[in-house]
Amino acid sequence: MATQMSSARRGVVTEEMKQVARDEDVSTDWLVSRIATGSIIIPSNNARPQNIHNVGIGKGLKTKVNVNIGTSTLNADLDAEVQKAEMAVKYHADTMMDLSDGGDVRKIRQTLLEAAPITFGTVPIYEAYNYGVEVHKNPLNLSEDDYLDAFENNAKDGVDYTTIHCGITKEIAKRILKVQRHGGIVSKGGTITAAWMLKHDKENPYITHYDYLMEIAKKYDVTFSLGDALRPGSILDSHDELQVQEMINIARLTKRAHEHDIQVMVEGPGHVPLDQVEANVVLAKSLIGDVPYYVLGPLVTDVASGHDHIASAIGAAVSAAAGVDLLCYLTPAEHLALPDAGEVKEGLIAYRIAAHAGDLVKIRDKAIKWDMEMTEARRTLDWERQLALSIDPEKAAIIHSRTGQHPGNNVPCTMCGGACVYMMLPQQKNYDSTAG
Repeated sequence: MATQMSSARRGVVTEEMKQVARDEDVSTDWLVSRIATGSIIIPSNNARPQNIHNVGIGKGLKTKVNVNIGTSTLNADLDAEVQKAEMAVKYHADTMMDLSDGGDVRKIRQTLLEAAPITFGTVPIYEAYNYGVEVHKNPLNLSEDDYLDAFENNAKDGVDYTTIHCGITKEIAKRILKVQRHGGIVSKGGTITAAWMLKHDKENPYITHYDYLMEIAKKYDVTFSLGDALRPGSILDSHDELQVQEMINIARLTKRAHEHDIQVMVEGPGHVPLDQVEANVVLAKSLIGDVPYYVLGPLVTDVASGHDHIASAIGAAVSAAAGVDLLCYLTPAEHLALPDAGEVKEGLIAYRIAAHAGDLVKIRDKAIKWDMEMTEARRTLDWERQLALSIDPEKAAIIHSRTGQHPGNNVPCTMCGGACVYMMLPQQKNYDSTAG
C-alpha cells in the first residue's frame, strides 16, 4: 500500500492529509508539497481503524505534544495505564507512546491502541527486552530475529510510529566505556542495544537489517522516529561527542528512509542547559534538514525532582520557539516513579502551555488568535468565556468559584476586588480585533 509520503510525491491527497489541512487551516497543496519533501509527516499506520484522529507534525504547523505511558517490570497495572490513556485523550494530547516493558506488553499495547484513538507510538526494543526476560531469562541473549520480530509485531498491531535506536553503532558502543560521562547512558533502548553489541561483538541489528525495517515500515506506513540512544542524562553531558556522532549517523539513515518513501522524525535530548537549548535545535536541523524534530523536554536543570514537568517545560518552550515540532512531556514523577493519571494531566497541561508559548513565536499570526480571544474575555469580565478558553477549564473554574463567585456574574475576581481595573476605568477597544 502507498505511504503518506509516496502519495504526496505522486500528488495524491489522502483523507489524512485533508484532515490535517482542516485542523491546521492550510491548503492541501501547501501540505502535500511539504509531506513530499519530508518536512511534514502524518504518522498513520494503514492497519489502524479509520476513526483515528491523525495529526501533522513539522515545519509550519502547530507544535504537538506527546504523552508517554506504559508499564515497567516492577509495576504492570493495565487498568492504571488505560486511565492514563483516557486522561491524555481528555486533555488533548496530540500523540501517545506506550513504553511498556513489563507484563504482557503486546496485550497492553493492543488495549491502549483501542483506548487512545490518536496518533500512537512505541519503542519495539522494549518488547524485545520483555521477550528476552520472559523466554531467554536474560535480555542480552536476544537474537537478531527477536529484535526484528518485535518491530514487525508493533507494525502489525497498528502502531503509527516507532522509536528505532539505529544511530548507535558497535564502534560507538565500545567508545562508551572510554568516554567520561557524568550521567552515563540513560536511554533504556540505547543501553540494551549497546550491551548486546558488546556481548556478541556484532553490529546493531537495526543497522544491519535497516533495509528489512524499511520494507516493513513501507508495507504498513510506519513512521520512523529515529531515537537518541545517547541523549545526555545530565546537563553536564550536553552535546558531548557521543550525542553528536549519533545524530550524524541518524542524518544519514533519514536520507535512506526518504529514498524509500518512509516518513521520518528525529529524536533529541534530554538534559540541556538553558543557554544551549536553541543551539541544540540549530545543530540538529543543520544535520537532519527540515525533518521534524522531537525532543524530550529538554530539562534545563537536574535538581527539580518532583517538579520535572516544570523544569522541562521551560526548555520545551524555548525548543518550540526555535523550531522543534513535537514535544515529549515529562511528569512530576520523572526520575522517581511511574506517573499516575493525575501526574499525566499535570505534565500534559504544562507541555501544552509550552507548545503554545513556542507557537506564539513560530507561527504567531495563527497562534495569537487564542490569546486575543482571552484578552477580550478578560477585558469585558466575561467569565464563562475566560474559563472556556483556559487550557485547563476545570481547574480554572474550581479556583474562580471557591469564594462563591459564579461565571455568569460580570463582577471582578477576588484578586483585585473593587479595585478591578476594568471597573474603575472602563476601557474601550481601540484596535481592530481581527488584526494580529
